[in-house]
Amino acid sequence: MRGGEKVLETLCRLLPDADIHTLVHLPGSVSAAIESRPIFTSFIQNLPGVKTRYRSYLPLFPTAVERFDLSAYDLVLSSSHCVAKGIIPRPDAFHLCYCHTPMRYVWDQYPQYFAPEKMNALKKRLVPLFANYLRMWDVTSSVRVDRFVANSSHVAGRILKYYGRRSDVVHPPVATKHTQVSETDDGYFLIVSAFAPYKRIDLAIAAFNRLNEKLVIVGSGPEEKRLKAQAGRNIEFTGWIDAQQLNSCYARCRALIFPGEEDFGLVPVEAQCWGKPVIAFGRGGSLETIVGHWADSARKPAAACTGLYFRNQTVQDLIQAVEAFSRWQPNPKTIRKHALRFDTAVFIKAMNKLIQQRERL
Repeated sequence: MRGGEKVLETLCRLLPDADIHTLVHLPGSVSAAIESRPIFTSFIQNLPGVKTRYRSYLPLFPTAVERFDLSAYDLVLSSSHCVAKGIIPRPDAFHLCYCHTPMRYVWDQYPQYFAPEKMNALKKRLVPLFANYLRMWDVTSSVRVDRFVANSSHVAGRILKYYGRRSDVVHPPVATKHTQVSETDDGYFLIVSAFAPYKRIDLAIAAFNRLNEKLVIVGSGPEEKRLKAQAGRNIEFTGWIDAQQLNSCYARCRALIFPGEEDFGLVPVEAQCWGKPVIAFGRGGSLETIVGHWADSARKPAAACTGLYFRNQTVQDLIQAVEAFSRWQPNPKTIRKHALRFDTAVFIKAMNKLIQQRERL
């Protein structure tokens, strides 16, 4: 499961009797803890090709989420990175929104998602119109939320900028219980990611083609064919793997490579649970999840350091960071200790407090 589904699974533990309303549900795609709940879907569930092309129905998402009948609930907790926050609760209900991000593909990351060279003539005309409509809906629907909870300070800043709303910050939960410090090093660097443009896996591939270091990439997505065509023989693609295999990849890697700008980013924390350092682009959520040292600094990393930052999303900057990493001796125990700050129990305690308060912000 991806980060949003992991948050939902923990929220199910927090609210054991809650129903789930979602635009689309593909049975078997989430954990048993989620599957066991009453799940109500929108009309989009019955549209053609929804299993593989549900993103094509993005312009219909606002209408679909507004059609949910929530009149039976006095508490609504939305987990939103797109339109979930736009539900219409009854007047006396308390709506707490856990916001992973405002709709990134119509705000600051619009150029990456809808680059002109990636669109045909029809899309070039229609996409700007739909994007403008979605921006307006995104802002106007934000008033339906009584209290926002951002998954990072970075996202809290975006909520303030686009919605004009303050928010609490509660970092997403990370399951640390079945992890431990691993000093095993099988000599490879690791990426764990969906293959989307903003993840900048292409940047890592270009850098490692020049470094000739081994890179293992876990994940899949619409960019897969293009990325594989760019990769040299030192780069291995595994596809999506199960949790046990993923933990093994974390435990045996030299370091995690995190080249994109994320709103939070669970993967760096998961790697640090195993005592593994992270080489990350120094912007966004990485500034909160990693105790970082700038790779271009003349100073030595501090004892509390858990990773290295590179300043610009360029091949040369990433190469410089990997080369700087080879001269650094990270402390696996220190790295894991930092990761424990993001444990699931911390998340549950903070969210439960906000639910009990039910105070508008």
